[in-house]
Amino acid sequence: MFNSLVASINDILWGKGQVLIYMLLFAGVWFSIRLGCIQLRHFGHMFSLLKGSTSSDKSGISSFQALCTSLSARVGTGNLAGVAIALSLGGPGAIFWMWVIAFLGMATGYAESLLGQVYKVRDSNGEFRGGPAYYIKQGLGLGWLGIAFSVCLLFGYGFIFGATQANTITDALNYAYDIPTRTSGIVITVLAGVIILGGLRAIARFSGIIVPIMGIAYVLVVVGIAIVNIAQVPAMLWNIITSAFGLNEAAAGTFAAAIKNGIQRGLYSNEAGTGAVPQAAASASPYPRHPATQGYIQMLGVFLDTMIVCTCTAIIIMLAGGTSGEGMEGIRLTQDAMTSHIGSWGIHFVSIAISLFAFTSIVANYAYAESNLHLFKQDNKIGRGILTMIFLAMILVGANANLQNVWAAADMAFGLMAVINIIAIVLLTPTILAVSEDYNRRRKEKSSMKYMPGDCPIQGESEQGIWDKS
Repeated sequence: MFNSLVASINDILWGKGQVLIYMLLFAGVWFSIRLGCIQLRHFGHMFSLLKGSTSSDKSGISSFQALCTSLSARVGTGNLAGVAIALSLGGPGAIFWMWVIAFLGMATGYAESLLGQVYKVRDSNGEFRGGPAYYIKQGLGLGWLGIAFSVCLLFGYGFIFGATQANTITDALNYAYDIPTRTSGIVITVLAGVIILGGLRAIARFSGIIVPIMGIAYVLVVVGIAIVNIAQVPAMLWNIITSAFGLNEAAAGTFAAAIKNGIQRGLYSNEAGTGAVPQAAASASPYPRHPATQGYIQMLGVFLDTMIVCTCTAIIIMLAGGTSGEGMEGIRLTQDAMTSHIGSWGIHFVSIAISLFAFTSIVANYAYAESNLHLFKQDNKIGRGILTMIFLAMILVGANANLQNVWAAADMAFGLMAVINIIAIVLLTPTILAVSEDYNRRRKEKSSMKYMPGDCPIQGESEQGIWDKS
């Protein structure tokens, strides 16, 4: 009965109904228009904010750590296994639609992360927490809808997504080194436990070190592969474009599949609009001290995740001759493609990359789930202890299980989160526009960038003591 319910909901969200695909496209277009195509106009500005982004205080992590934490959650199985699935089911055209949803998602990501900052709160330790549940409750006054969102997030990020990431790691290590899944599952669980017991700051410090190293290494290897195969690159790019619209013979009949799989896997990778990233964005003490700062920083995260890392995986697979019609391939397709480029080292490189990508996603997933405990007044030792035990148990179970049905449940939780969040951020558009205009006015006038309550009209009320002069 549960599997049938999950299948029915997913059919509405992702399948025949495609409700979520239409909602995500609407949100991306809506915010791109209302914010004046901010992802293009202020493309350079979002990079400039990295300067000074390493400062933090006792209340929040740094903007750079928040970016790395969100990238930890984003850059995982979706970037390596997910791109392979999109290619195998939707063909090369799926990559084009991943780019489209990422471009539109940059504006959506800006909007939701800005709101996460405006309506953030302090937890029992005096540290910043926030996310959709909080801006739904404080900005719209819909506490019940905020709780519904938190339940979906806790189900997905607290119980399921860690299991799927662990399963991908154990499968990759078993395929490359014949390491028993039970052994690698125990190791993953222990290592994750050591990090998450240190709390959000330990997770942020870990992400701030590992994410830049693994990201740069992955991109450099792919750049090298592209240079070696430079003669094939123009044809590869043309294949992506023509396949996206079903214009070539090989892609005939795959137009709908390209759109569906490109958008679905693109969303699953960059998470823009789902309401996941605002958890990380709200935890930061931004510099400059304005909610829009984290909007720009997290907009950059969408760009790096999909336009850079996902594209790198597509290049690896397509230059190795990967095509559609091969069945639902995952991480092993990426491993085999890399092996064809750099020999036996390829399978080792991808195994290490997916292990690091997925592991950082696991610890970031815990941070997202933990951020919602405050809403239920469970941000204490007992509440965190229970969440930690369930979270680690699911990692251990997921590492050794057949997760076909679990992936379906993950898609359902992800989709329901997105539906609630998109409705909320569209309703909160006046606040997003007002705060953005305040930020741009300050930049233009070269005045103080410090945001204060009452500087611009917002819907509802933010928590006292968060943005006050004191």
